Amino acid sequence: MKILLIAGARPNFVKIAPLYKAFLQYPDMHPRIVHTGQHSDYQMSGIFFRQLDIPQPHYFLGIAQGSPTMQTAEIMSAFERVVNAEMPDWVVVVGDVTSTLACALVAAHMRIPLAHVEAGLRSRDRTMPEEMNRILTDAISDQLFATEEAAVRNLLAENIDPHRIHLVGNVMIDSLVRFCGWIGDCSAGKHSRISGGRYLLITMHRPANVDQEEGLRKIAGMLEMLGSHWEIVFVMHPRTMRNAAAFGLDFSQIAGVTILPPQGYVEFLGLMQHAVVVITDSGGVQEETTFLGIPCITLRNSTERPVTVTCGTNHLLPDFDAQKVWDTIEKVLSRTSEDAKIPPLWDGNTAQRIVRILREKCINP
Repeated sequence: MKILLIAGARPNFVKIAPLYKAFLQYPDMHPRIVHTGQHSDYQMSGIFFRQLDIPQPHYFLGIAQGSPTMQTAEIMSAFERVVNAEMPDWVVVVGDVTSTLACALVAAHMRIPLAHVEAGLRSRDRTMPEEMNRILTDAISDQLFATEEAAVRNLLAENIDPHRIHLVGNVMIDSLVRFCGWIGDCSAGKHSRISGGRYLLITMHRPANVDQEEGLRKIAGMLEMLGSHWEIVFVMHPRTMRNAAAFGLDFSQIAGVTILPPQGYVEFLGLMQHAVVVITDSGGVQEETTFLGIPCITLRNSTERPVTVTCGTNHLLPDFDAQKVWDTIEKVLSRTSEDAKIPPLWDGNTAQRIVRILREKCINP
């Protein structure tokens, strides 16, 4: 049984790693990794293969940078050739990036059974490219694997056949469970300014926050206020770095701020584990901080991962400004984390559940 696992952006690699290993436990399952190249530089993708102990991709599509429309078209054309060569029993897509939807469309057109891991997440914000990717991918998937109950309810509300929906937990947490016991000081200790102190960890990359000068200046104002009281570690996504430079903003000149380039998976977990509070607009970071019990402030108007708020350590902060962020930090640090819990089935065994279901579907379609 041939399985094509699709990865395009760095969060995808964390999710396909446990799936790849789980498939290998069955002699009749033959997984192949397809890397579209949506993130192709070493720090944004290559280092993840080494750290997660998965092989280099069986197929690298080498997609050039460009608009989502251009990338979708190029990925579809290149992936169609892969499908024709392999004729897989399943195509498995994860998450909500451009590669997810593009490869899902190819599988659907070619009548290849399609599984979507992390199905049913909804932010209710259709200005986000990821939201459209999620909705469209779910609509054409044959088997849908959900991380939380809210995702199941969303799929049922969209008239998805309940027999195709499976609440399995969070496959990204499988990778986190594997590493969190030994990451220790792997990253924080390398940076002298932050190795001995308590710091805020920040990562921002959403277009709504970093594509316009107004949003970047709001971030600069936040850094100036917070940097007067806390050490700040700002791990800068290439998009954020590029746009800040275009608008003449140099965050490294702000007092108390240490700027780091994109980190490897293990290094970023180390930074996260030692942070007092994490400030982000990333979906995956909301989930990782919930599992680790680290307070998280999400600078977005909505989240597609509500369990991180209702059950975990996440605090949603829409229409943020520096004072609101400061006040929210003070509030979360004054509370205990006793009420925060790890969501059901976030236990490190999600990949095993998914593989068992897909194998059963292959044997008894």
